[in-house]
Amino acid sequence: MFATVVGGVFMTAVHFLSKAIPESEYGQFGAFLSVAMFIPATPLQMVLAQQTARAAALHREHELSGLIRAAWLGTFVIWLVAAGVVLLLQSSIMRQWNISNPAAIWLTLPVLLFTVWLPMFSGVLQGQQNFLSLGWSGIANGVGRVAIAAFAVLVLHYSASGMVLGILAGLAFALVIAIWPTRSLWLSSPQAFEWRSLVRQVIPLTLGFGAYQFMLTADTMLVRGCFSGAESAYYVSAGTLARASMWLVGPLAAVMFPKIVHAKAKAEKSDLMGVVLLGTVILAAGGATGLWVLGPWIVPFMFKPNYVQAASVLLPWYAWAVVPLAVANVLLSNLLARSMFKVVPALCVLVVVYVFALTRFHDTPVMVIQTLGACNLMLLAVCAFYTWGVKQSKA
Repeated sequence: MFATVVGGVFMTAVHFLSKAIPESEYGQFGAFLSVAMFIPATPLQMVLAQQTARAAALHREHELSGLIRAAWLGTFVIWLVAAGVVLLLQSSIMRQWNISNPAAIWLTLPVLLFTVWLPMFSGVLQGQQNFLSLGWSGIANGVGRVAIAAFAVLVLHYSASGMVLGILAGLAFALVIAIWPTRSLWLSSPQAFEWRSLVRQVIPLTLGFGAYQFMLTADTMLVRGCFSGAESAYYVSAGTLARASMWLVGPLAAVMFPKIVHAKAKAEKSDLMGVVLLGTVILAAGGATGLWVLGPWIVPFMFKPNYVQAASVLLPWYAWAVVPLAVANVLLSNLLARSMFKVVPALCVLVVVYVFALTRFHDTPVMVIQTLGACNLMLLAVCAFYTWGVKQSKA
């Protein structure tokens, strides 16, 4: 938790650079950042964490080596194809998002690749319960991000592209620290693994955690396309502060997940979820209350004075909108760690409902946040129902 909070503080500190660039450029940065956040990093990390914890419990490390290599190569090939498509559509993307300098797009492409690879190896560390290396990787990500971005913006006078360069540098530092401690696994002689059994585990994990990540990130991309550069910048500032509270509660579910997977693989009982749930509720509600009360003083500390009025209005709504999302993440992690996958179809339906709602109810930024909050409450209700209200058949 300490490492995640420290890394999160440094990642959030990047947004102080909004004071040195125009509002439209900061809005562009927020859009690029949301694209990177939209990559299914959480599903990738949780799949590798689950498979690593399971392999450690059942002594199937050589099968895990084959899985890591296949995932590494497969994601690179998919990224290569996607990068080609983006470059072909570059002019259209620049017009849609009002981008004047394509450099930020070019820098975002390797950011997307590293954003895929980092959760893979972070998942392996998480599954090994190697939280020391996982923590240092997170800290390196934050420190590298803010240091390089500050140099690019303040010294080289880059704007959105300089901040994206900082993201790329932070991811590169973090990736090196995550890959090195896992080398004993992916360098060992690989063995064939049972694809059918793996797919039955991977697909629901990907869809389940993908739904959570979609709820966390989709609104920012919509705002960039629906509102002016200044309005999207104000929205990004409020969302940045509100989601920063997730740095407090995220480590609780991250530690819980591999422990429950390990206990399930060995047919052991675990009551860890109740403790994690209580801690998450207290921390998430406390963080939202703090942002609600202190928001008018926090916003001018991080952003330009003209952000204060709009961001202060948006911040209380946003701070409380992410609380049910944080609590739902604990219940969802517990369900998926135990391979209780009945919740997944309901989550997929909820994502469709959320997309429909966002495309209909976005007259003002506050309405977008209200839509987000309502759907997050629905997500929490669905996860609670499948946790306590439905008998699960274990996969």
